[in-house]
Amino acid sequence: MSRAERSSPDARSTPSAGLRTGLREAKRLVVKVGSAVLSKGDIALHQATLERICRELVWLRKEGYQVVLVSSGAILAGMGRLGLTERPGSIPLKQAAAAVGQSLLMRRYEEAFAPYGQKLGQLLLTQEDFRSRHRYLNARNTLFALLHLGVLPVINENDTVAVEEIRFGDNDHLSALVATLLGADLLVILTDLDGLFTADPRKDPNAKLVHEVPRRSTGLHFWADESGTGLGTGGMVTKVKAARAAAAAGVPTIIANGLVEGILERIIQGEAVGTIFQASASRMRSRKRWLAFATERRGRITVDVGAKEALVRHGKSLLSSGVVSVDGEFEGGDVVSLCDIDGVEFARGVASYDAAQVEQIKGIRSNQIEDALGVKSFDEVVHRDNLVILEG
Repeated sequence: MSRAERSSPDARSTPSAGLRTGLREAKRLVVKVGSAVLSKGDIALHQATLERICRELVWLRKEGYQVVLVSSGAILAGMGRLGLTERPGSIPLKQAAAAVGQSLLMRRYEEAFAPYGQKLGQLLLTQEDFRSRHRYLNARNTLFALLHLGVLPVINENDTVAVEEIRFGDNDHLSALVATLLGADLLVILTDLDGLFTADPRKDPNAKLVHEVPRRSTGLHFWADESGTGLGTGGMVTKVKAARAAAAAGVPTIIANGLVEGILERIIQGEAVGTIFQASASRMRSRKRWLAFATERRGRITVDVGAKEALVRHGKSLLSSGVVSVDGEFEGGDVVSLCDIDGVEFARGVASYDAAQVEQIKGIRSNQIEDALGVKSFDEVVHRDNLVILEG
């Protein structure tokens, strides 16, 4: 199944150097490689392709870049070892294949990097490692320590223990979270296509590569495959979502063909390969990035026009007088979406009160909260220090 999405009227189908200038100045890179690349379309790891990608990563390291690899392939490796010809459908079978394949995948990486003396460190993460601020910071500190020691981190979803409600679903999303966690200078998502196209390039000879997707724009149709390859869980849709999320956090993102030799060097040299997503003009601080992209929203608070103006334009806190309605069940300390009266999310923040309390105090002034609740713990429903505005 596929779909046409609306992207940018300025999303360029002709190359321009504008967004690619300065890529050589990047210091910290996250590279994501998917199962479609590592398998080269087969049902097992393609060792020659894996070794080539490792050579390119070593080149980046020798050029002075800090590199983090987000790699799929554990389930794929397990399939090959177990003799499976189709990707498992249920989570228990995926977990079993991952348990068998994870050590094999890392052994293949260790063997490929060994001739260059490159040390590796493995991190297996679940969504809960990002939702929890404490665990998020622990993962961040570990990654920075590894990079400081010259170790190349290899990250994968912990498929052996993940369950439906805490799994990422695809490593594209995981790579965007890792890039925002580290404040990376560039995210590269390697797939088996040359980038984002106006139509399915495997079926339409007139399909054109979209070289650039600027931020804050709408208009041009592009094609995005929702189903993935059958060997992986992603598809172009998940890659586009991941690229947009990372770019919104200030990390420029390129979707490119990982089966093309020398692709990483060509990207870092600024060649017009793949599709680049323009990053937000301003970088969020670490806590703001966590609020915006790594946490799960537990509910929604709708605010009036005046409250939105105060939050977006003047950097104010959300007061009870600006609350119009409350949806979902959340407690004080949970992250919630802030939406305008049209239902469009424009911010996220940590609620000071639980949903039932916000329902009781909506529309009233702060000095009336104690009368309504019998106690007033905070003047604000969401304090400005615990709030992040999302770019549209």
